[in-house]
Amino acid sequence: MGCDGGTIPKRHELVKGPRKVEKVDKNAELVARWYYCALSQEKLCRPIVACELGRLYNKDAVIEFLLDKSPDKTPMEAASHIKSIKNVTELNLADNPAWSGDKESIKGDKYDDIQSARFICPVVGLEMNGRHRFCFLRNCGCVFSERALKEIKSEVCHKCGVPFQEEDVIVLNGNKEDVEVLKKRMEDRRLKSKLEKKSKKCKAAESASQQDSAAGPSKAKSGKDCIKSSSGEKRQIIFTKSSADNGNSSVPGKVNKASSTTKRSIADSEEKSEAYKSIFTSHSSAKRSKEECSNWVTHTAYCF
Repeated sequence: MGCDGGTIPKRHELVKGPRKVEKVDKNAELVARWYYCALSQEKLCRPIVACELGRLYNKDAVIEFLLDKSPDKTPMEAASHIKSIKNVTELNLADNPAWSGDKESIKGDKYDDIQSARFICPVVGLEMNGRHRFCFLRNCGCVFSERALKEIKSEVCHKCGVPFQEEDVIVLNGNKEDVEVLKKRMEDRRLKSKLEKKSKKCKAAESASQQDSAAGPSKAKSGKDCIKSSSGEKRQIIFTKSSADNGNSSVPGKVNKASSTTKRSIADSEEKSEAYKSIFTSHSSAKRSKEECSNWVTHTAYCF
């Protein structure tokens, strides 16, 4: 029953003081971050992808998260920044030859070594178990240890040869400072891509408007042509095109209507110019005859 003569309660049993802060086991935290998906909390299995903040996911879990557009979907902090499949990069991981897998520990009669990892750095050989800092390249998805990138400085990927810059290197499961830097880079990159898309749309609209404006006057000019006649007058002749005229142009013995109209208009203009010339010459000759007659009359009167 208790307190019946044989037990003496102590102070910490009677007085309740402040509770101690529970500390998270570091080994358990490393296992959760490096061996399990940050979205579905399942074991990581290929294909494995990483976001722009350096978190690891199963590709299937990310696709299911993006396809689920129901209003009852609970917001996930680990994937709230993922808007499309383009925001994640599929990782090109190097297998660890010393990793035996989960086959020998199915019955639970074997000690699971946390230090051993499934993947390693292909340059230095360090295991990707959370004890060492690892990075991946956003351009190609190859994964290396930070030590390898520092010791062997290069602007080309050590594994596939793809060129990269310092901004393309993303730390996997970094600390708070690393996450803040990566978040700022992500926001700048997305803002830059939006501005580029807007500029491309504006350029496309301007080019389309220029093409329309250039095509308008050219069409108007093609319908009418100016021909100078022998009298120096400009006359416009309208050419009419039809499918029937185009089809019969190659057949001998047939003349297009457009060519006949042009010939008639040219002939009419030449006839009119000749008529104008004849009228002008007749008028000038009559005027000259009148002047000659008046001169002859005055001359004869003076003689008499």
